[in-house]
Amino acid sequence: MQIFVDADACPVVFIVEAVARKYGVAVTLLCDTNHILYSDYSEVVVVGAGADAVDYKLISICHKGDIVVSQDYGVAAMALGKGAYAIHQSGKWYTNENIDLMLMERHISKKARRASSKNHMKGPRKRSDKDDLNFEASFERLVEKYQHLDTSRMSGRAGFKYVSTENIFYEVVGNRQFRMYEYVIE
Repeated sequence: MQIFVDADACPVVFIVEAVARKYGVAVTLLCDTNHILYSDYSEVVVVGAGADAVDYKLISICHKGDIVVSQDYGVAAMALGKGAYAIHQSGKWYTNENIDLMLMERHISKKARRASSKNHMKGPRKRSDKDDLNFEASFERLVEKYQHLDTSRMSGRAGFKYVSTENIFYEVVGNRQFRMYEYVIE
């Protein structure tokens, strides 16, 4: 598992890095040349400033089982299509069950904005500390839920051994003691 962040103007980068560090998960921050970032924990990938360049790069490098952090419903839909997990900066999980409705609502809102005679629409409210706490709790639950499915990370975890049979991983935690994880790949 790896975490990919659509990091252009993303307010939760530090939270993502803190949770990822806690669980030992690699993070890649993607930004364009207008928003160059630096990090002592994450890999930073800078792409050209073209329209949706970051989005397309993110989707091209994420894989099944990865986590994508983005406020863009289109990026989330493509990530879900690749078998990745996606979360909004509000903490809402994108799923195959809710993404179609979210895309439809976005489309209807865009049509309403175009049809409106108003030139200025009020933007989202200012982000609060409560928003950050909600995202952190939701993101940590997401990482915990899907981290055990990542076989590549498991093999390198110091002091632990894993044995896999079909849909079940057994973590060897002591002499003849096992912790079982069952997983279903949808």
